[in-house]
Amino acid sequence: MVDRVERLTNLLALLLETTSPLSLIQIIGELPGQYPETEQARRASFERDKAALRDIGVPIETEIVGGGPYAGQTVYHIDRRAYELADLELAPDEMRALQIAVAAVRTGSGAGQEAIWKLGGALGDERLAVSAVMPDRPELPVIRNAVSTRSTIEFSYRGATRRLDPWGLLLRGGFWYVIGHDHGRDEQRTFRVDRFDSTPEGIVVGAPGAYERPPSFDPRSAFPSDPKEIGHDAFDGMDALVHVDRLRAPAVERELGAGRVVRRDDDGIVVSVPASNLPALRSWVLGLLEHAVVLEPAEVRDDLLGWLSKVASSDGEAT
Repeated sequence: MVDRVERLTNLLALLLETTSPLSLIQIIGELPGQYPETEQARRASFERDKAALRDIGVPIETEIVGGGPYAGQTVYHIDRRAYELADLELAPDEMRALQIAVAAVRTGSGAGQEAIWKLGGALGDERLAVSAVMPDRPELPVIRNAVSTRSTIEFSYRGATRRLDPWGLLLRGGFWYVIGHDHGRDEQRTFRVDRFDSTPEGIVVGAPGAYERPPSFDPRSAFPSDPKEIGHDAFDGMDALVHVDRLRAPAVERELGAGRVVRRDDDGIVVSVPASNLPALRSWVLGLLEHAVVLEPAEVRDDLLGWLSKVASSDGEAT
C-alpha cells in the first residue's frame, strides 16, 4: 500500500480532475491498492484523508444523490472556484509546470504543502512519475507575510544590513529568492533566502502598506521561465540532447514545444533541453524514469551517470 502523503496527493488530484462528484466506491476504484480492503477500515482511512485535506484548506464538498440507482449515496468533489487561485495569469507551459508540481512535489512543512496544493490543476492522461522534494526555509512565512501586507523588511545579508520592499518570492534552481526594491541601492534586487545572515526572528518587518508594488513587475521576468536555463556553472547556455520513448514523447513535446524536437524515429523523439542548471536537468530526466536517456554532450551525460552512481553507493551504505 502507498504511503499516506502519496495517497492524499492522489486523492486531491482525483477530486480536482473529476467532472462529476464521486462516491467512495468510485474513488476506491480510481485509486486501486491505496485503501484497505475491508469496508470499515477503508471508510475510516478515507474519512481521515478527507479531514486532513480540509484542515489545510481544501474545500471538499459532499452531496447526497437524490434519484436513480445511486439514490441516497454520498458523493464528493472539490469546488475549484473556491480552491484554485484565479489571478496567476500563467501561460499554458507555466501552468503545465505547476500542474506537474502539484502531483510530484513534496515540501518540508505543512505550510509549504498547502501553498503548492492551492495551485490546483489537472494533469490529463499522461501522469509523469516524478518525485522531488521542495526546499523549505524558516524565513519563508515571515517574508510571505511581508509580501502580502506590503511591509518593508530589514535583514542582514552577507554581512550588510539591507532594507527591501519585497515584491515577490520565487523558487528557482532549488533555491528561494525574494525580489523587490532595495532601499540602499535604489533599484530592483534579488536575494537568495538561504543566504540571509538573519534568523527568522532577526528579520525586522515594518508597518503594513509601506509601499506599492509596481504594476509592471512580473516575478517571472526575474529568472528564465525554465529552471533548466538558470546558469550556475560551466554548462551555462548549453543544451543537451535527450531521447524520449514513444510512451512519453507526446507529453514531452507538448511540455517543451515542437521547436525543441530535433528528430523523430520509430522509438520516439530526440529533444534539445537546456542544461545550464544540471540539478534541474537531472530532476527532469529522472522524472521520466526509464523513458528518457541523455545522449549528449558527454559531460552532461557523465554528470548524470556520476550522480546516479553516488546515490546508488549512498543507498548501499545506508542499508
